[in-house]
Amino acid sequence: MSFRSSLVFASALLAAACGGAAPSQPAAPANPADLVIVNGKVHVADEANTVVQAVAVKGNTILKLGTTDEIKALAGPATRVIDAKGATVTPGFTDSHVHFISGGFSLQQVDLAGLTTLDQVQAKIKDFAAKQPAGTWVRGFGWLYQPFPNASPTKAMLDAVVPDRPAVMDCYDGHSVWVNSVVLKMAGITKATKDPKNGVIMRDASGEPTGHLKEAAQGLLDGIMPKETVESRRAALKLAIAEANKFGVTTIHNAGTSFDDMDLFDEAKKAGSLTVRSYLATRGVAGLTEADADKMDEARQRFGDDPLLRTGIVKMFADGVIEAKTAAMLEPYVGTKSAGEPNMTAEEMNRIVAMFDKRGWQIQIHAIGDRAIRMSLDAFEAAAKANPEPARGRRHRLEHIEAISAQDIGRFATLGVIASQQPMHASLGDVNQAVPKGPWPDAIGPERASRAWAWKSILNAGGRVTFGSDWPVATLEAGQGIWLASTRVKADKAEDQRLSIDDTLAGYTRWAAYASFDEKRKGTLQPGMLADIVVLTTDITAAPIPKNTDVVVATTIVDGKVVYEKK
Repeated sequence: MSFRSSLVFASALLAAACGGAAPSQPAAPANPADLVIVNGKVHVADEANTVVQAVAVKGNTILKLGTTDEIKALAGPATRVIDAKGATVTPGFTDSHVHFISGGFSLQQVDLAGLTTLDQVQAKIKDFAAKQPAGTWVRGFGWLYQPFPNASPTKAMLDAVVPDRPAVMDCYDGHSVWVNSVVLKMAGITKATKDPKNGVIMRDASGEPTGHLKEAAQGLLDGIMPKETVESRRAALKLAIAEANKFGVTTIHNAGTSFDDMDLFDEAKKAGSLTVRSYLATRGVAGLTEADADKMDEARQRFGDDPLLRTGIVKMFADGVIEAKTAAMLEPYVGTKSAGEPNMTAEEMNRIVAMFDKRGWQIQIHAIGDRAIRMSLDAFEAAAKANPEPARGRRHRLEHIEAISAQDIGRFATLGVIASQQPMHASLGDVNQAVPKGPWPDAIGPERASRAWAWKSILNAGGRVTFGSDWPVATLEAGQGIWLASTRVKADKAEDQRLSIDDTLAGYTRWAAYASFDEKRKGTLQPGMLADIVVLTTDITAAPIPKNTDVVVATTIVDGKVVYEKK
């Protein structure tokens, strides 16, 4: 054996003694994922309620689902890896009913939400006012009816804490405003002022205005209120986007948007700061003409079918709210001869609905009282008979549906109308009660109140449901709605409206995507779908959620990009 051969033989023996050739490293994937989420309870939100461990994202779409090991194998050196640590992972939440810029403004005002006594309300306003520059208006939002005698706040109560400058407090439902004496004087609202159409100036026994203005009477302040500017509305939109990102809301359906506000959304999109998908409703009011509809069509064509920003839905109002006794009911409110009045005649509603239905628009109607609900369903039924089937199919919607007649529950399935409801409305003023104690049930009595917010009844009858908040009426925090809908307590004589956690999540994901014609591109975590994802801090599906604050977002992903991480 030559010297060279001896060296080769010795090297072979050494390699064998050391266990053979050096172990090879796994080859890097040829086309690695940009982002992977592992070790989770990933709820695909499909109809089979599939749950997997991990999900991979490439660009702005879902690449693959699988086990943690399978998905880790798709990670390259530059792949972002998020360890869910056993927590729930879902498609991004959709809020199917918001007033987005108004919500942004509310974040800059004194927050009166959830306060249950007059002392609490006054103390918070006083503290807030003391921190504001002298001479500025004191603005607030979110007061409930419960703290006030006869569910009606007075100027004297507000004068006691803000006597020397204008103070305006918006009710949580957006249908009432509470002002002090300074504002009444500035607006010229006196004993001689007549109630406007569809509005009420609350008065004391002598006829003097009390400082509580309902519905259209709020418009009496338009001439004196500080004017919002483009800059202030732009700032409010920025705040609202950050709030949505924080709560895992990756899509909003904005319930009524001016053309000017559409421009602000478009501006944010072009700047790359619109990190929430936005489906913007225009406004349909009495007297709307074909020429008005033509302008709306122009806006629809301008945005096209952009999954980040588009329109194609029009918002109408059938009535007011039950607490203020302005919702339209089939029978009078308890202890009164009034049943409330619709905001427009049935003939006018039918005309407007048919006009937009013929043009292929989706229509959403605010309908709270049983008369308003029936009137709206009748309008949809009449439009379906009058017009050929629109190219994209009909998916009209009713919003809120707080007090429905038993006879109309099955009509949602029959007519293909979507029930767009807000779970936290069922708890305002009395947390986790199916019917809150106070002005709401007292106004309509136990029999009608037994069908409050009947989302499960509508589902059981074959209808479709989608969930939202009506922010700033209720918090934008989708987790609180998920808690309420999945743990809702049964009221006396009421059908149990509590949903499974899977159905509840579907109301904020898959069903919500259907409600905006988006089910083929988002709402489920399946390969090829848009990568809008929420990672929570815990597994909320293991047991009933204990408290309304227990659904906490750890990470929000929109279009494949992380837009929020909990500190």
